[in-house]
Amino acid sequence: MATTPLQEAISAQTASKARPARVSDYRGATVAERFADPQHEFSALLDGCGIYDLGFRARVSLTGSDRVRWMNGMVTSNIRDLAVGHGVYAFLLNPQGRILGDMYVYNQGESLIVETDRSQVEKIIATFDHFIIMDDVEVANVSETQTAVGLTGPESRAVLNKAGIEVPNLEPLQMITPQCNCDCGCVQCTVIHGEESPQESYEVWLAPSDVYKTWQALIAAGATPVGSEALEMQRIAAGIPLYGVDIRERDLPQETEQTRALNFNKGCYVGQEIVERIRSRGNVHRKFTGFLLEGAAEIPAGAKIVSAEKEVGEITSVAALRTGAPGEERRIALGYIRREVGVPGREVTIGSSKATVIQLPLAVGALPQTDDAVLHKA
Repeated sequence: MATTPLQEAISAQTASKARPARVSDYRGATVAERFADPQHEFSALLDGCGIYDLGFRARVSLTGSDRVRWMNGMVTSNIRDLAVGHGVYAFLLNPQGRILGDMYVYNQGESLIVETDRSQVEKIIATFDHFIIMDDVEVANVSETQTAVGLTGPESRAVLNKAGIEVPNLEPLQMITPQCNCDCGCVQCTVIHGEESPQESYEVWLAPSDVYKTWQALIAAGATPVGSEALEMQRIAAGIPLYGVDIRERDLPQETEQTRALNFNKGCYVGQEIVERIRSRGNVHRKFTGFLLEGAAEIPAGAKIVSAEKEVGEITSVAALRTGAPGEERRIALGYIRREVGVPGREVTIGSSKATVIQLPLAVGALPQTDDAVLHKA
């Protein structure tokens, strides 16, 4: 498991004020798991500005005169009409319509850039290579020449601007090369505005040699260092499925409820016949959704969901909501449930716990809790 460029740089700085308290493998790379209290880090993502290592993301460059046409025939989103400087979320399917991976695809003019987790990149590149026949398309893994940091929270743009990285109003998944007036030494970077979600977010793509000084400058501007533990809290709270955990190769696109990945007007692509057949003949039997569990019993991933004494689904991710009172917790979960049962407000049983189906994304502020409630990873 490779260590990210940022983690390597932080480890080399013995006097750093933002050294991780623990590191772990996350989404294909070794990153900081936490810097201090993960509850505090999660709060920064919700209410302030959390900064985190995105070195676990890989980037693949597609060049050649056929790249747009070819890629449009590979993934579920519309690449043909993707404007320069914009991106889109997409699935890569096999011919049976099962999900081989997920990714963001960005149009950089002379190339397409595919961004995905390092844990997926080898399979995705192998699939690409398999389908390039007589096409003028070149695939190159450029992950080692570029890395990234992420910022999430309502103060994210203000922190970027304070650090001298001037970011205007951007559309979701729009990318720019910003004007840089930073004090830490000018760096060449690309800033991407995140998708529409409960929290505003940005990615800053830059050379590995520049990542540590940029990290320091953004912390000095007010960002709170955040590890993968708090990122998982935020992901589960937002109801975002993770490939390899919540999305598996056996799953069908419509089961995941990720309609943002599907375009039904773009024409043929690998697996399109199955996706269109599901759309035209009716919904799939399962759906991805959220659950609020009663009590503090441990609920592992894979736990079965039961309704009327029948097994109707399974859990894929779990987190817990601490109410502030000693020993009191509320647990939330993500998973799949039969569509006819998965109605918000429906009561089910998961393990030995009662649970209620919740609409995604999970509204943390609307969950039953005291004023000092904090979400933390189970």
